[in-house]
Amino acid sequence: QVQLVESGGGSVQAGGSLRLSCVVSGYTYTMGWFRQAPGKGRETVAHIDTLDFTSYADSVKGRFTISQHRAKNMLYLDMNNLKPEDTAMYYCAADTTCTRLLLGTKFWGQGTQVTVSS
Repeated sequence: QVQLVESGGGSVQAGGSLRLSCVVSGYTYTMGWFRQAPGKGRETVAHIDTLDFTSYADSVKGRFTISQHRAKNMLYLDMNNLKPEDTAMYYCAADTTCTRLLLGTKFWGQGTQVTVSS
């Protein structure tokens, strides 16, 4: 059974930075960060696999960096130059394949709120 717990959200001004962390227990091949703003659908922010292959949403490329420390069971999301449109609840998720992660994983954290003011 995979369990995930996020931390690190908060409120910042536009242009600021935050680091999100996620403790992951159980076997996973790929992990990722997702977000959902009020009234909007869930968006894939970034994901990473065991070979450190990464993929990012166009809206965050060049500003966000996903990384992992498998020995410590940790997943991170470094967010720089934050914009008001980045405001959302951020979730980490994991699964045994990329397809499952992106199309219907059942392994989610509880979420951490990120609020960016202009």
